[in-house]
Amino acid sequence: MVADTKTDIEALWRSYSADRDPEVKNQILSHYIPLVKSTVRRLMPKYREYSESDDLISCGVIGLIDAVDKYDINYGVKFETYASTRIRGEILDYLRKQDWAPSSLRKKINGINEAIETLESDLRRCPTDKEIADYMNMSVGEARKILEKAHMFNLLYFEDIVNGADYIECASDGGRDNPEEILQNKEVHRILTEIIGQLPEKERLVITLYYYEGMTLKEIAGVLQVTESRVSQIHSKILVTVGEKMKKALS
Repeated sequence: MVADTKTDIEALWRSYSADRDPEVKNQILSHYIPLVKSTVRRLMPKYREYSESDDLISCGVIGLIDAVDKYDINYGVKFETYASTRIRGEILDYLRKQDWAPSSLRKKINGINEAIETLESDLRRCPTDKEIADYMNMSVGEARKILEKAHMFNLLYFEDIVNGADYIECASDGGRDNPEEILQNKEVHRILTEIIGQLPEKERLVITLYYYEGMTLKEIAGVLQVTESRVSQIHSKILVTVGEKMKKALS
């Protein structure tokens, strides 16, 4: 049976829930492989700078398998929503273990972050890559490479703040496996909503298109009519801003 429609995949889930047939599980996994690939594309617009795409997709598949094993159709949460969290987490865990950002690179990333903040304050707009490069006394090419890595560094930083919050650390093992515990924590949602509501209009739009509409940074660049690098820069800055405010709010 090939799950070509919503009815087909629902039938597979009912069958797998009843007898945990490995063959049915494989059909479910095959159906959701595109979810893994789309998660990789959304997570890292320049992922080949950090790792081979096959490695990241393999990590995502591990997260998908874990999600299928632990998902209960009675949860009342869409599998895609639950699985995306697992897939994303597995990929980020893999990247953390690669130690791709040595201290020298972290210093440059911090410098880039500070440069963006200073230039934005002075210019009252998001600085261009050239303006950042000039401020840092480096070539545009070098600045762009650091900006790409800064995006991933800031993403991991933000994820560590959220995932390190007491509401997750203090949860029982069973609680962490419950999508409602992971995805519907009212207090964290309230804090995030409040912080995001205070962002400038363009930054709120980027957040809405990326996290709520599921667009890639490249697609968002098309909407805003700017380069993907610029959207990556804006998104990276948002992660630092929201992450710092989340850290204070959750401390």
